[in-house]
Amino acid sequence: MVATALDILRERVIVASIKDVAEAAGVSIATVSRALSGRGNVSATTLAAVRRAAHELDYVVSASASGLASGRTRNIGVLVPMINRWYYASVLEGISAALMREGYDTTLYQLSKEVDQREKVFSDFLLRQRVDAVIAVNVELGEAEMKALHALDKPLVGVGGPLPGAPTLFWDEEAVAALATEHLIALGHTRIAHIGGSQETDQDFHLPTRRRAGYERAMREASLTVDDRLYLGADFSMAQGYQAAKQLLGHPVNRPTAIFAASDEMAIGAMLAARDLGLQLPHDLSVIGIDNHELADMFGLTTIEQRPHQQGETAVAMLLRTIRGLEPAAGHPIEHRLIVRSSTTRPPA
Repeated sequence: MVATALDILRERVIVASIKDVAEAAGVSIATVSRALSGRGNVSATTLAAVRRAAHELDYVVSASASGLASGRTRNIGVLVPMINRWYYASVLEGISAALMREGYDTTLYQLSKEVDQREKVFSDFLLRQRVDAVIAVNVELGEAEMKALHALDKPLVGVGGPLPGAPTLFWDEEAVAALATEHLIALGHTRIAHIGGSQETDQDFHLPTRRRAGYERAMREASLTVDDRLYLGADFSMAQGYQAAKQLLGHPVNRPTAIFAASDEMAIGAMLAARDLGLQLPHDLSVIGIDNHELADMFGLTTIEQRPHQQGETAVAMLLRTIRGLEPAAGHPIEHRLIVRSSTTRPPA
């Protein structure tokens, strides 16, 4: 008898169930679930039998059914203040890559300063997506927002600053800035300008303020004068770093011999401004930044490395330990190191 097209279609739409896999492998449904989810102890022989049966039956694990059974969605929510900066893009890349390796999805929430939008994230979106946990990247959360997260009863990990009751990845902004300034002082510079953050960028965890404090601390410890005329704020972009440097370098008499910029993008902008003004780097001006941006090596920029991609991966590792009940609520300092390139040298005689 020749099979009709309808018969063939009916055969193709038959989908194997977990019960079918269990019967074919000669084990219980619970054992199949443990074997295919990777959670629980299953012998190598049993695991091979289950996988062989699942393959022969073309069985595909249902993510929704697995989530209902375990109470987990294997979806992680990530909170960020912005995504159009190299640092945040690099951290997110590390988070996404690490979560994908572990079989988790990523849902991104950009938190603006708009109150209504932020409230919706905590009162609606996080609940609607049914996330298993949350990673907050350089986002300072208010008391009500922290209560909303804790009310979800989901693990929380922070990157970039302390979050009450949650393990966090952070680095000492003052120490980082002091190290950058001390490098210039060690070379013999005494007139060191600082391009820091603007009022708009000095929101979450007051990063620009703490970096300025580290710069001023290093200057005072070296018995050097902190001259307010040698400080300008910008928005951490290359364009505003360029404009700030042009102002700082516009007076030949009081011109600084070195610039410490609070980010590599601003530092690169300062280098471009110096070249447009006819200065030779590093002979006429030394420049140092923070980040070890992907363009830093191309520009020969001396910088303090912070490895944002690795921060994202480390945050995921912390989160998974928290999900599994192995991680205490504690802070984890991020190591930093000075990378010396061709943009810094001794000041001109």
